[in-house]
Amino acid sequence: MEAFITSLESVAEIVIVIALGYWLRSSGRLGDEFKSNISFIIMKIALPASIFVSVLKYLTRDKLASLSGGLVFAFASFACSYLLAWILTKVFRIKKGRRGTFINMFANANTIFIGLPLNMALFGTKSLPYFLVYYVMNTISTWAIGVFFISNDDPTVEKGAKKEFNWKKLLPAPLVGFLVSLVFLLLAIPVPEWINKTLDMVGGIVTPMSLIYIGIILADAGLKSIGFDRDTILALLGRFVFAPAIMIGFVMLGVSMGHPMPSLESSTLIIQAAAPGLAVLPILVGQSHGDVEYATNVVTTSTVLFVIVVPILMQIVNFI
Repeated sequence: MEAFITSLESVAEIVIVIALGYWLRSSGRLGDEFKSNISFIIMKIALPASIFVSVLKYLTRDKLASLSGGLVFAFASFACSYLLAWILTKVFRIKKGRRGTFINMFANANTIFIGLPLNMALFGTKSLPYFLVYYVMNTISTWAIGVFFISNDDPTVEKGAKKEFNWKKLLPAPLVGFLVSLVFLLLAIPVPEWINKTLDMVGGIVTPMSLIYIGIILADAGLKSIGFDRDTILALLGRFVFAPAIMIGFVMLGVSMGHPMPSLESSTLIIQAAAPGLAVLPILVGQSHGDVEYATNVVTTSTVLFVIVVPILMQIVNFI
């Protein structure tokens, strides 16, 4: 019951902010210029700051070393999710402009803004080291791999056209923020408290601004754009069924090979594997001229359905 209430509260907060963005846009208070600039603020400034602060806040060198075993399981799970999603894009012929979103829905989750508070509510602070295992892999996966599937899914680029190598795409700002934070962490470089607070303040706008952006996209597309077509259903199955099932498979494989995980660690990894899609996904897709309405639809529906998925998954976890 506690899991249900916690997930319900998390979803309610998100839906309210999305509704705010929808109202501001539909009432004419947010113009096209704001819509075009908001993605730059989030992706180039706020998100790198948020990642930098989060890594230094939740990780230490000792924790990073002690959790290496769990990182192997998480890495294997992400790799299989990418492979399965890529195969399904071929089998079901997911159209260009949706493929990057589809693959990211299988592999990458909204860990910090939904996964973390839910994990703390379900398992307490003692689960934080195990949460960090998934958080690290999810961050690397999103900004080192996931963004490339999206950028290479640009429907405005003709098939077979030669693309110039872009160093900015090789090192997107959020990934740079993560790499810089690792340097500060591993070399124990102190960060003045006033700088840390400033970055934390700037990074704090990522979630509300991303959700407002989703509301703007919904207002432009219309509420009728929210639906459950074939591609959306497949993406939701990837996020809520295939991703946690793959993680469960690797946990059970570890047990059979004589390398069992602590129950708290396995429960944390499984719950995180089923967290909703990334709130910034529509922004990433928009930057690559993809199907933003589809990305908005899967993020919104996965966020709402999450309230149903968590209690069910908790029951499954209890039997593992």
